Amino acid sequence: MSWHVNILTLFPEMFPSMLGQSLAGKALERGDWSYTIINPRDFAEDKHKTVDDTPFGGGAGMVLRADILEKALLSIKSPGRKIYLSPRGQVLNQQLAVNLAERSEPITLLCGRYEGIDQRFLDAHDFEEISIGDYVLSGGEPAAQILMDACIRLLPGVMGNDETAGEESHSDGLLEYPHYTRPAEWTDCYNQTHIVPDVLRSGHHANVEKWRKKQAEDLTQLRRPDMWENYKKER
Repeated sequence: MSWHVNILTLFPEMFPSMLGQSLAGKALERGDWSYTIINPRDFAEDKHKTVDDTPFGGGAGMVLRADILEKALLSIKSPGRKIYLSPRGQVLNQQLAVNLAERSEPITLLCGRYEGIDQRFLDAHDFEEISIGDYVLSGGEPAAQILMDACIRLLPGVMGNDETAGEESHSDGLLEYPHYTRPAEWTDCYNQTHIVPDVLRSGHHANVEKWRKKQAEDLTQLRRPDMWENYKKER
């Protein structure tokens, strides 16, 4: 079955964007995943296709209307899991991406714009909120693409080597170890020579794995002490 995403957006031309390139683009052509665009403006009833209004209580910006968003949502035959891309939501991580990629039911992504979404719509239709980080974007479309990319690359056959996903950063609670390739000795533009660690050229697989694990642990402890503490607790 194809992994399917419904996308509620005021800017349909922003898709598939980067998702139409590289591995995700090839997977789209093969039918490994698919998407449907639903534009709330198509459900506005006035001649200007108005989808927003001023917020109750005052304040800057405009708020997307609950009644129009509901019409757009109800036009979707199988909305499945409903997600609003929001900076106040649960932060997207690798485990959440795995969970979403493994689902057989469709996923519906709501891309916010302007000041936000009428809360009554989110509450009435049980939208969960997911954030891609502690910052604010102009709209939810880039966030939706990042979430989709994180999931699409995990679909069977997309990356070609299913072992790759299990060795990447965050897959086991650690940051990924460093990588090296040919030439074994490389002199940079500053005339400094860099040599690939001997252990990686030794052919001793057990020692290579031990070295990689140590590198991953050291990097995580240095750069992400929060992850390191969680990693220690889980083990």
